[in-house]
Amino acid sequence: MTQLDIVQIPVLNDNYIYLAHEATSGATAVIDPAVAGPVLEAAASRGWTITHIINTHYHGDHTGGNLEIKEKTGCTIIGSRIESDRTPGIDQEVSDGDHIKIGNAPCIVFDVPGHTEGHIAFWFEESDALFCGDTLFALGCGRIFEGSPLEMWTSLSKLKVLPGSTKVFCAHEYTQANAKFALSVEPDNAALVARSKEIDEMRLKGIPTVPSTLAQELATNPFLRPDSEDLQRTIGMSGGAIVDVFAETRKRKNNF
Repeated sequence: MTQLDIVQIPVLNDNYIYLAHEATSGATAVIDPAVAGPVLEAAASRGWTITHIINTHYHGDHTGGNLEIKEKTGCTIIGSRIESDRTPGIDQEVSDGDHIKIGNAPCIVFDVPGHTEGHIAFWFEESDALFCGDTLFALGCGRIFEGSPLEMWTSLSKLKVLPGSTKVFCAHEYTQANAKFALSVEPDNAALVARSKEIDEMRLKGIPTVPSTLAQELATNPFLRPDSEDLQRTIGMSGGAIVDVFAETRKRKNNF
């Protein structure tokens, strides 16, 4: 078993960048570097050498630091095959089912389109770590910019079958706002009510709510729960098709 040492770096207003270090080989990956400076400083302060960047999608708040980090470290940039022409400095193109390694740490790539056409996620099974960019958030999911509700639901369905112990390293601190929406569509979910209170307490103290676990998300995230009778009843779609319920839930979040 090869465990990654994962460091979370808050940047901009609500972004998270991650460093994932594999101690045996010394390899270190940066996940979704919005900016370069804080990443380079965090790695240097730990004596880590950045060897890879992995991008979940091409948006600038996930790739803005690519070229500067690559220039200063000579690292390899791994990103979506579908979005290779929009990913700055990409060296290695990957897509669904591909296997990569950061040092000795194996990773499986998933295609998870919806937010963008070529969005991908990276699952490091031996570290119980999922880097899912803007597809799955704590208590939320990404806006559907370049896909359909069916595509996004299919993408989330790939992730929701991973082990419940999987840590969800999403790219933004949106959880408190997401909790308010979640309560509006599933108000009788006791686990959600309790989690929302805990989140409020954490944010009051400045504590990150990310990562969560997939088990927490399955119990409380409305975008993984379109089969919930409480949710369906609240939005007036009891017995509705799962994809339709998901689509209506996402539509309501857009306007919340």
